[in-house]
Amino acid sequence: MAGRKIEFTRLDQMTVDAMCERHERLWSGRSGGARASFAYTILENLDLSGRDLSDADFSGAICRDTNFSGCTLNSAIFFASDLRQANLEGTSLRRADLRGSIMRGANLTGADLTEADMREGAIAEVDKERGLAVLKHKTQENDSGMANFTGANLSRSKMAGITAKTADFTDAMLLGARMIRANLRGSTFQGANLEGADLSGADLTDADFQDSVMIGVKTTMAKTSGMKTDGALTSEPVGIDPENLDEPVAQQIADHVRWCETDGREGKPSLFDKTDLRGLNSLAGKTLTAFHARGATLYGLDLEGAQLQGARLERADLRMVCLRGADLRGADLTGANLNNADLRDCRLGPLLLDGNRLLPASLAGVKARYVDLRGSDMRQSKATGADFSYSRLDGANVSKARFSGSCFTGSTVSDDFLSSVEDAEGAVDLDAA
Repeated sequence: MAGRKIEFTRLDQMTVDAMCERHERLWSGRSGGARASFAYTILENLDLSGRDLSDADFSGAICRDTNFSGCTLNSAIFFASDLRQANLEGTSLRRADLRGSIMRGANLTGADLTEADMREGAIAEVDKERGLAVLKHKTQENDSGMANFTGANLSRSKMAGITAKTADFTDAMLLGARMIRANLRGSTFQGANLEGADLSGADLTDADFQDSVMIGVKTTMAKTSGMKTDGALTSEPVGIDPENLDEPVAQQIADHVRWCETDGREGKPSLFDKTDLRGLNSLAGKTLTAFHARGATLYGLDLEGAQLQGARLERADLRMVCLRGADLRGADLTGANLNNADLRDCRLGPLLLDGNRLLPASLAGVKARYVDLRGSDMRQSKATGADFSYSRLDGANVSKARFSGSCFTGSTVSDDFLSSVEDAEGAVDLDAA
């Protein structure tokens, strides 16, 4: 794109609202409608949430901190736009043109990017001295012109053939994503979940997939020289292969449930330390008091409503697990990985022992990034040195809980959080949560 010297126009909320309303009238077939063009405008901090702006033009627009949550933006043009810190949660961006856009820090959780075009791109403008110059948005130190998908939800997106060299996909959700023939040379996927993704023919030279989830990932004909996969979870068993146990896992689970239900008169407790338990698929609603699975791999298991009082889950891999409504009173999850887990309405309070003694639950040192803890009971829990970045703790009962030294970057907490907890000394980014 080339032409006149580009001048940016700052729009206020009232003007934007009027433009959106005319655009929606056009799409609904009512009189007085007109296609919305926000090309080369400044929309910083404005609210466009819930609007239907399909086919709208945002070319080169500055949309930093703009709220697009719940928008329908199908086939919209965001060519070379600035979307840093924009809220795109739950938006529909099917077939949208996002070439060359800056997306560092943007929230794409739950967004639909099917067939969206995210290749590189640039806008050329007239320059008196150089004839033509590439338009560059004002950047801050550590900013990057490449798209940044840190923590974004790109599941089932179609990104075949994209050029995303040195892009940052840290902690991104890429379940079932199609990235066939993509140029991902030097990109970072640390902690990302690529389960079922198709990277056939992609250039993965020097790409970093450390500690990521690569279960069922296709890399046929991909260039993998220098690719780092240390700690990546694949389809291969981790630790103890359940096939090598003396008794089948299902039988041990059944014996444990019977042991719990008969107060120890029948059955026997199980022991799954360092065992790969992914083959279980579901333990929802099971009574597994004092369950032992220290250092075990329980990735993606359904544990909704499970009775896990006093469970020993230190250093366990609990990524993507559903523990909604589960009873984990007095459980020890020290050092466990809970990234992207669902802990809504989970009971993590103290367990009452004989003699009226209370055993608090331990979340010390856990990785709990992008975890949903809304409605959970965390009373008196020990959550020191934990990482709750980008997690939801609003509505959680944190009375007398200890969070000293924990990280709350991008997380959401209730207004009375600090007045409720017992200790939050040294907590990182809690004031901004």
